[in-house]
Amino acid sequence: PKSADVRYWYLVNLGRWAQVYGTFAAAKEGVADLMRTHSQKIIDLDPEYMNGGGYFMLGAIHLKSPYIPFILSWPSNKKAIKYLKLALNQGEKTPSQVVYFARALYKDGKKDKAIQQAINLFSSGANLIDIGGESTKPGSKAINEKLEWRRINKILKLLSKKIPISLDTRKSNIMKKGIQLGVKLINDVSGLEYDPETANVLKLNNTPFVLQHSQGRPEDMQNNPSYKNELLDIYDFFEKKLKFLRSIGINHNKIIIDPGIGFGKNLKHNMNLIKNISIFHSLGFPILVGNSRKRFIKDISKNNDSKLRIGGTVASTIYMMTQGVQILRVHDVNEIMQGIKVYKEIIKN
Repeated sequence: PKSADVRYWYLVNLGRWAQVYGTFAAAKEGVADLMRTHSQKIIDLDPEYMNGGGYFMLGAIHLKSPYIPFILSWPSNKKAIKYLKLALNQGEKTPSQVVYFARALYKDGKKDKAIQQAINLFSSGANLIDIGGESTKPGSKAINEKLEWRRINKILKLLSKKIPISLDTRKSNIMKKGIQLGVKLINDVSGLEYDPETANVLKLNNTPFVLQHSQGRPEDMQNNPSYKNELLDIYDFFEKKLKFLRSIGINHNKIIIDPGIGFGKNLKHNMNLIKNISIFHSLGFPILVGNSRKRFIKDISKNNDSKLRIGGTVASTIYMMTQGVQILRVHDVNEIMQGIKVYKEIIKN
């Protein structure tokens, strides 16, 4: 559809199919055939928007499917599960929901503390530990490559032998070095825009990665961000970028998308993205969201704001989980896992 209003309605409702059947799958067993049936009905309506596969149905938070971010079509579940278990070297560990930790672990002179912190977070229920040597929070400035690598080099060498590691970097050379040390996932907050060589590095190494939307760079991204329609503008960014990545030979099952909460967005933009997050299921890729401790929690809670913002993080995390978001990027893993477990027990049966 060409009209923005009609297209918005169309895409949101496609995403809601994923939400409805994904939530149903989370509560019940044996619904894969039902989901396939309804998926095919929507594909028949407009094959162009489905990329030929009905993948958007993977809004499912499916309790019986380990490592759902990499399960990109129901018929290939077994193969995808086997692949990811081998990649992460985690045997039969089967989380009901992926929790992804993404805090800058390194602080000058505290490598040992960072390593122990990462191990503790993994023990608390995180499935991946995200390590980065360069801050990308609003107002932060880029650092040179040598300093970034010096900050994380030893940590990566030690941790990659113990637990699955994701590397948070915008630089292609850092990616190369990290992959050589056993990094399982690359997390580039710039959407592969900062360094033109990043896409080639990821393709050559066949490495899974997170494609995040960001308007501007950390130095200035919160200086009056604006969109014609934030949902459709970000959707179009992904659609264009994904088309390019497919054109250079990057496989569908190597990509995770992240709408980039707080990266060039004000409170209105962030709330609209969170509320309507299911629109992105219609793109056909697993969704990662980093909502932990973000500024929007302070903006909403006002005088009830707190340093760690755990309450706002738990509330928004559980909401997005019910919308079929597969990967949650959080700081306080134990508290988030506690909230998820209590919520699931409450709605059980």
